[in-house]
Amino acid sequence: MRVISVIGITDSGKTTTIENIIKELKRRGYTVGTVKEVHFHNFKMDVEGTNTDRHRKAGAQLVTARGEYETDILYQEKLSIHKILSFYTQDFVILEGVRDTSVPKILTAHDIKGIEDRLDETVFAISGRISAQTAQYKGLPAINAMTDVEKLVDLIEERACGFFPDRKEACFKVTVNKREISVSLSAQKLLDSAVEALLGELDGYWENGEIEICIRK
Repeated sequence: MRVISVIGITDSGKTTTIENIIKELKRRGYTVGTVKEVHFHNFKMDVEGTNTDRHRKAGAQLVTARGEYETDILYQEKLSIHKILSFYTQDFVILEGVRDTSVPKILTAHDIKGIEDRLDETVFAISGRISAQTAQYKGLPAINAMTDVEKLVDLIEERACGFFPDRKEACFKVTVNKREISVSLSAQKLLDSAVEALLGELDGYWENGEIEICIRK
């Protein structure tokens, strides 16, 4: 599974960019999942007074609504992105508006200031409204998903983060006292090289396998 996030301010073209990416990935034969970050403090899918709402208020920690064409599983907490991704089996998962995880990102913006306000080292491409005005920003390609989605998806195939043999970037989850902390891409690369160099000398090491290390103090 490979993961990217599309970030940017409201109406900068995030959803339109993602729609076109999904269609092109599907055309290439991939399966695709998405995660939408909702920036509304009081957001919830359930409605006051429904049977599932009554289940929750009675004390159920996990409530599922099972219908003919849709099944909704309602957690009573905000899950970490890593926990959410553990439910997915698709080839690609596209995150919308998720900034608090160190996966490669596409940044959408209205203007140059919108890029500068949110640019960090995890961003590998610019898209959205600003991509109709410029072809690059400080060496990063600006690609319009509406007119040149094939080029954008070519780049996604190269840069998307995940545990697969030909990965281009390392992907890490680091927790301290069960709290996830962000790891920059440069630190990921350094840790990846160091850990693999050490573990490569040990019996049972599997190259390109998922590595989990727990240090108790």
